[in-house]
Amino acid sequence: MSADIRLTRRAFAGSLALLGLRGKIASAQGFAGLAESAQGYAQVMRGKQFSFPADHGAHPDFRIEWWYVTANLVDARGAAYGSQWTLFRQALAPGGDNEGWASQQIWMAHAAVTRADTHRSSETFARGGVGQAGVEAHPFRAFIDSWAMRGAERTDPMTISPLDITAAGVDFSYALHLEANQPLVLQGDSGYSRKSEREQASYYYSQPFFAVTGNLAIDGSKVEVTGKAWMDREWSSQPLAAEQTGWDWFALHFETGEKLMLYRMREKSGKTYMSGNWILPDGSARQLAAADIVMQPKAPIDIDGRTLPVEWRIEIPSRAVSIDCAPLNPKAWMGTSFPYWEGPIHFHGTHTGVGYLELTGY
Repeated sequence: MSADIRLTRRAFAGSLALLGLRGKIASAQGFAGLAESAQGYAQVMRGKQFSFPADHGAHPDFRIEWWYVTANLVDARGAAYGSQWTLFRQALAPGGDNEGWASQQIWMAHAAVTRADTHRSSETFARGGVGQAGVEAHPFRAFIDSWAMRGAERTDPMTISPLDITAAGVDFSYALHLEANQPLVLQGDSGYSRKSEREQASYYYSQPFFAVTGNLAIDGSKVEVTGKAWMDREWSSQPLAAEQTGWDWFALHFETGEKLMLYRMREKSGKTYMSGNWILPDGSARQLAAADIVMQPKAPIDIDGRTLPVEWRIEIPSRAVSIDCAPLNPKAWMGTSFPYWEGPIHFHGTHTGVGYLELTGY
């Protein structure tokens, strides 16, 4: 399988063939066509003024977007877990959305739970326009069939808190309550997030300050959990350059209260494009210069015929950060239609903490 097809998560590499939708599968970098011409779709431009709660909702004029939550959790005995909840929207064609089955919006969702000894995941698809999936800005609700991320009348659009998240697969389920007391964080340059030197970009904001309570079950065995969660919101019409094959993405919670978002976009030539935001405990963010980021892969492992670096050395000299990251479960493989690696990690060195790592395109 080519690296193009393996792109997932923010690539929204779902399968139109599974939905029987006239075979409209784009050929480049997953079916979302992330590097194809975006003619006719809305474009990502510098200087956008974000508006909440409106921007929590869908942007059908853009080709691709997602609502994404990862959580680092522990039970009463201190055993660690991770959870993932993701909803993707893809437009098959530009222009105003049609009604009913004529809608050109396709939805896909992934859910997963991870423990040191197991990783469980599930995937579901829906067609837009018929009530199976969608996003409402206020009160906030993102849903696909019975999976849901929902707010309430009291949910603050500037923190998108509180939220409740539910999902279930054949052999796992979870119900989590999320609360945050810090404002949303605009990633990149005031929400304009570059993905290459050629100005491919997305609109991107996060809520990295969620405190979590709730429960999860694996094989019917339920445990109460607490922890930290990170929500990402991103949308674009052409976020990748044609030569880019995948990315390595980190969302890190430091024990000192800071947060760190990093990604490294890989090219076929071996070159990389790096970006990051250092987020202070009060919610203010400082964009990191690429020259100030060291992302060194270590200890690759083989999964499903691929070699992936699940351990990393991260250095941010301007922040005196030098840490080694390791996975809770090296086998956190998302065996979805277009597979990728995504799972909880922990780190130590000059700083300690937990977070999430995603690897695509390997």
